Amino acid sequence: QVQLVESGGGLVPAGGSLRLSCTASRSLFSFNVMAWYRQAPGKQRELVAAIATGGATNIADSMKGRFTISRDNAKNTVYLQMNSLRPEDTAVYYCNAITFEAYWGQGTQVTVSS
Repeated sequence: QVQLVESGGGLVPAGGSLRLSCTASRSLFSFNVMAWYRQAPGKQRELVAAIATGGATNIADSMKGRFTISRDNAKNTVYLQMNSLRPEDTAVYYCNAITFEAYWGQGTQVTVSS
């Protein structure tokens, strides 16, 4: 059973930064893609950023230039660096890992105050 443990969420003022971490219970090389999603109250879950095994990344348009996804294979950890945060970035952020199945973390709350 795969476990994904997120950390790094919290309360931050608009314009601030946070770095989220997602640590997997096994090697990142066992996953095709690692990704971050978010879900705001009353809204659907949406893709924030993804990183493939080879290192290729994809960032959602509304977050390009502000968010960066990276990975540390030695630590089995994927990071989401979030800069210039806005109140509309407030959501629960989930880590996602894909092989033949999709695995999800428990989520970490990010709240951006105006």
